[in-house]
Amino acid sequence: NNTPRIARIDLKTFRTAEIIEIPNSAGNHSSPFITQNSEYVVAGTRFSVPIGDKQDVAINTYKENFKGTVSFISVDATSGKMNIAFQILTPGINFDLARAGKGKSGDWFFFSCYNTEKASTLLEVNASQKDKDFIMAVNWKKAEEYAKAGKGQKKAVKYAHNVYDESTHSATSTIKTEVIVLDPKDCPDMIYFMPCPKSPHGCDTDPTGEYIVGSGKLAAVIPVFSFTKIQKAITDKNFEGDYDGIPVLKYDAVLHGEVQKPGLGPLHTEFDANGNAYTSFFVSSEIVKWNVKDLKVLDRVPTYYSIGHLSVPGGPTAKPHGKYVIAYNKITKDRYLPTGPELTQSAQIYDISGEKMKLILDFPTIGEPHYAEAIPAALLMKNSTKIYKIEENKNPFVTMGEGQAKVERKGNDVHVYMSAIRSHFNPDNIEGVRLGDNVYFHV
Repeated sequence: NNTPRIARIDLKTFRTAEIIEIPNSAGNHSSPFITQNSEYVVAGTRFSVPIGDKQDVAINTYKENFKGTVSFISVDATSGKMNIAFQILTPGINFDLARAGKGKSGDWFFFSCYNTEKASTLLEVNASQKDKDFIMAVNWKKAEEYAKAGKGQKKAVKYAHNVYDESTHSATSTIKTEVIVLDPKDCPDMIYFMPCPKSPHGCDTDPTGEYIVGSGKLAAVIPVFSFTKIQKAITDKNFEGDYDGIPVLKYDAVLHGEVQKPGLGPLHTEFDANGNAYTSFFVSSEIVKWNVKDLKVLDRVPTYYSIGHLSVPGGPTAKPHGKYVIAYNKITKDRYLPTGPELTQSAQIYDISGEKMKLILDFPTIGEPHYAEAIPAALLMKNSTKIYKIEENKNPFVTMGEGQAKVERKGNDVHVYMSAIRSHFNPDNIEGVRLGDNVYFHV
């Protein structure tokens, strides 16, 4: 929360290859989500912040001085390196989660929003007053065009960009001081709001890209929006008004339908390849399977207990693998042996290959499980790095083998070029070091 940032993991080595901080943000919760072809990684701030020159302001001026942002971080198609391309300024609401569109909706991004009350105290009560909050629909292609056309303002910021060099096995850190910010008032047709009951948590697009599911964690229904209807409502200017100058589409005009009486406390939704959705229910502790088109509930299974996130391998993609769903539960209660005040969390794996879901594995986890993606191991194994070739190491302090181990003195600096083979270090006896020397070990 303190220093929002995005990390890129190299799946060949499972090392962190890059970390970029996100300015104008607090609480990097609605993050990281990618456009369908990895053009951008997107990060929405969970908590709004003062932006601009006047940042030292009282919390009771929240409605006047606090704003939200969603950041679009470009990804180099060859190297994977990241760069903050632009940020979009939003009203001072909270972004919880997001998903990119797919197929027909591939140029759009959808964010769940709550605290449209702009409350700054007792959020559990004051940020839940309204019957509906929003799903925010962003035309990221249009935003990209505005940024390239110079419609954004350059804002002074300060953030770090750290990059790991695989050839030298070391990292460099660069401090950036500028970011481009797009203001919706200068960029028409870029952002729209859709009413969504109530305090939406999850925001998920189905594999076809036609349906957007909003899960209001205080709602008794699951609203499903239609991308086709969204486009028609925009064309017809079928608005119910605006929120801080941003058009609000009429709820009925964009709604595909509501899943009725699905359970209590809907949070997140994943999809299989057969047109079905799987939604987690925190209060009623269950996963509910339902059909995306006709909105009928097909099956439900208990979880142990209070499920939050869930994962279908490939579920957020256009081609889900759809054989299993994993439940990440927030409360254990009596599931495992007592281990003192801090209890392990629990998770379950269910087989979803048939009409009915079947529990096949129950296992403990460490820490509260909070979102995950799953992909077939075969996608990783063929590209996995098996060994670092020492002859390719370009670090200036590299020791190219045990025979090149040595100790060098340069004034008061002593450099130990050391090799490590299992538990054997060479040199293992270092002499001649004097009080006041700086000793550097290059292992």
